[in-house]
Amino acid sequence: MAKKEMDLAAELASELNKTNKDQKVAFFLNEDGAPTNVDGWISTGCAMLDVAISNRPYGGLPVGRITEVTGLEQSGKSLVSAHLLAETQKQGGVAVLIDTETAVSREFLEAIGVDVAKLLYVSADSVEQIFEFTETIIEKVRTTQKDKLVTIVVDSVAAASTKKELAADYDKDGYATDKAIIISKAMRKITNLIGRQKITLVFTNQLRQKMNAMFGDPWTTSGGKALAFHASVRLRLKNMGQIKQKVNGKDKTIGMKVRCQVIKNRMGPPLRAADFEIFFDRGIDNFGSWLGVMKENKLVKQAGAWYTYIDTETGEELKFQSKDFIDLMDEREDVKEQIYKKICEATILQYKSDSKDIEAHKLDTEGAEVVD
Repeated sequence: MAKKEMDLAAELASELNKTNKDQKVAFFLNEDGAPTNVDGWISTGCAMLDVAISNRPYGGLPVGRITEVTGLEQSGKSLVSAHLLAETQKQGGVAVLIDTETAVSREFLEAIGVDVAKLLYVSADSVEQIFEFTETIIEKVRTTQKDKLVTIVVDSVAAASTKKELAADYDKDGYATDKAIIISKAMRKITNLIGRQKITLVFTNQLRQKMNAMFGDPWTTSGGKALAFHASVRLRLKNMGQIKQKVNGKDKTIGMKVRCQVIKNRMGPPLRAADFEIFFDRGIDNFGSWLGVMKENKLVKQAGAWYTYIDTETGEELKFQSKDFIDLMDEREDVKEQIYKKICEATILQYKSDSKDIEAHKLDTEGAEVVD
């Protein structure tokens, strides 16, 4: 019976592909060329966030999908996006920044690893231009180097106006719905365009507080619901506090601690979070986020300011303070790989085909989209 059903499915797939001669439309999901397959992953610059999003080692944001990075002002949205551009270039890809704010620091981009000589910077005045430029890039890639990795970052949706709004007087109002309609139409076109290419599309967007919201998630984003609907991954960044250092006897703010919550995820389990530190002179501190995960999963022992990690291969006890952890990871490649493997084993969700061992859990119905 199963073979007959499979034969029929194969015949149906063949018939559907014959009716559409331009491109193959019917697949089986175990095929290499299925549109659901992810062609690759781009690191966010924080390994713990990469694992939280992709639910796999050495993951990150999915290639061929749309991602929305949201947050309040000064939460690190543009910085995370800049790390994505740097990681794209490291993989030999083309990095494109479509900027609506005209507020980019060349020096900082260089500090976090972006090759500004190869970064394609595009200035956009309106929402319509954002998607016209994006569609032009996608079409050009498809007709020239369709296997070339390309990351397009749009920074940001909130700062972009429509052509109609730009032409209107300052005292005129009522153009918010125009922006949402344009974005909705554009997303329907672009989602399928990038799905068959090695193109990653990342939008940054600003959180805004809902008026008179007494229940549920109090936050919304600019431009309507279309972007949130079409995005395969949605990240929400939250500033958790400042990092200060004594300089000449005075406290000087040198960075901030950020929590990134995965509020939507079609690549892995949603509603996970990763904490990391951002320094103003060098960007995301990757290894600093490892220590928190190690403590949480009891991979290290802590006694005061000292941590002890036992090398499972040699039995060696490694004692260090948090400020020395980065140096330890740089010096001991073998230990770094061992710790990363243990972190992945502890945090990656293993999917199960049955529910026999699932116990009843208390349901939290107090309607927040994200739990802090």
